[in-house]
Amino acid sequence: MGIVSWIVLGLLAGAIAKVLLPGRDPGGLIGTTVIGIAGAFVGGWLSAHFLHRPVTKHFFDGATWAAAIGGSLVLLILYRVLFGNSRD
Repeated sequence: MGIVSWIVLGLLAGAIAKVLLPGRDPGGLIGTTVIGIAGAFVGGWLSAHFLHRPVTKHFFDGATWAAAIGGSLVLLILYRVLFGNSRD
């Protein structure tokens, strides 16, 4: 997968993470999108290094999607913990 595929995967993973963790995020749509893209990279890294399951080169692989969504969820939770709900 190239960088464009990771960005598209991150956009979709960020949207799925937002659906799984509803609420008003401090960054809004753009912040959630950036978190999704970063989460795809973080999830892939975590999967490769700690679970000993490297991410495959296929866009439609279930493990790739699970890693991207998991990474997005982790970053979204950290973002909410660190920056709180500043949009009250």
